[in-house]
Amino acid sequence: MRQELVIGQGEKPAIIHLDKLNRHGLIAGATGTGKTVTLKVIAEKLSKAGIPVFLADVKGDLASIAEPGELSEKILERAAKLQPEDFEPRAYPVELLDIFGANGVPVRTTISDMGPILLSRLLGLNETQEGILNIAFKVADEKQLLLIDIKDLRAMLNFVGDNATELRREYGNISKQSIGAILRGLLVIEEQGGDLFFGEPMFDIQDLLKTDAAGRGYVNILMANRLFMSPKLYSTFLLWFLSELYEQLPEVGDLEKPKIVFFFDEAHVLFQDVPDVLEEKIELIVRLIRSKGVGVYFVTQNPTDLPNAILSQLGNKIQHALRAFTPKEQKTVKAVAETFRQQEGEELEKKLTELKVGEALVSFLDPEGIPGYVQQVMIYPPESKMGILDPLVKEEKINRSLLYYKYSEAIDRESSYEQLQRLSEIKAIELEENEELAARDREKAEQLKQLEIEHQKQKEQTRQKRTSSSRDSTMDRFTKNLMSQVGREVGRVISRGILGILKK
Repeated sequence: MRQELVIGQGEKPAIIHLDKLNRHGLIAGATGTGKTVTLKVIAEKLSKAGIPVFLADVKGDLASIAEPGELSEKILERAAKLQPEDFEPRAYPVELLDIFGANGVPVRTTISDMGPILLSRLLGLNETQEGILNIAFKVADEKQLLLIDIKDLRAMLNFVGDNATELRREYGNISKQSIGAILRGLLVIEEQGGDLFFGEPMFDIQDLLKTDAAGRGYVNILMANRLFMSPKLYSTFLLWFLSELYEQLPEVGDLEKPKIVFFFDEAHVLFQDVPDVLEEKIELIVRLIRSKGVGVYFVTQNPTDLPNAILSQLGNKIQHALRAFTPKEQKTVKAVAETFRQQEGEELEKKLTELKVGEALVSFLDPEGIPGYVQQVMIYPPESKMGILDPLVKEEKINRSLLYYKYSEAIDRESSYEQLQRLSEIKAIELEENEELAARDREKAEQLKQLEIEHQKQKEQTRQKRTSSSRDSTMDRFTKNLMSQVGREVGRVISRGILGILKK
């Protein structure tokens, strides 16, 4: 098997060495200059070499790689001029993927696997809101609550909000306003189709690394024409795919050929309003993933859309024509020309604006890993169909895919939503029981209070009776004594008088 890909012809063949594919690359150029054809030709060559490919079909004209091409007059003319080796119309093995499940095998991931950093990017959260999202993930991990889909995350956020007073002691301030903003963001993502993306069964990244019976690598195509209408969801999804490759694949060093080549089409959306933290992580993944046997190729209109730290890591460059109608565009052309290794006397700025459709300036790493001198080439014609994939062929490819039967049916197992709901029900029952016990206790207390009041009344009455009885006896004795004394005195008077009378 040849250890190189020949994708075009200039003064000499445009050769990409297979063992240098994991040094990453760039395909750039203005709209209508031939980027799609170049991408398709490279994907075909990679498949022939037994290397799986992942790419996103944003405009709907890449999936047709699954059908053999037609020998139109333009195709025949270019093939006759360039004489590509073993050229004939043919189809390539494909897997059609779609996070919405309408135009391909459903692709899902879980909230937990997406992680708080990518979710924050997807939801457009500020630093404070991202902090609260991290708290939600931390609490879920500590309590072993599964975050699978959007309703799980929503339940978790509400749990954090309801227990903010307790959690605040450990994690700091948790504002209801920030939780409300995250919940509103989830609602937007849900309406964009995120409820279909988050769930189970989760897509296994190993399913991308396949070859057919003839040893050709599968071209895994994300049907992204609808997905691209939500740029943040599109870019976050591709970032998740890339990070999954990085996390799951083992370190292998430099291979004779990569395990997979990943094309990031419309790459400019990846770096629009991206937080510095996330940009640093993207740069880190791009730098380190080469040792996992993965090549990453950014496809964009303007190379200056990518950060310099990313551009500096792209060893294989294909630059189609650029427009230079404004001072800003002229400055961009000059900057792009300076990124190529060029021989003395070449006027790359002029060439960049005069390239025909299908022509490109290319610079690939040589066998020693040194950037080659830039040369102007015409890209080979594709062997597969140009245009849109036939709907009947699309349906056939989907229905015959083994992955379709693996991922078509969604699974909704017990996770945070159900676990927290059950916890809430248990707490409600406990609260009701506690209220009943409290009511009984209050009733008993009231009864005891009444008994005490009655007892006090009885004691008071008894005391009053005893006091009254004591007073009566004393009076009686006093009266009796008094009357006795009076009687005696009266008797004495009478006796005296009578005696006195008698004596008289």
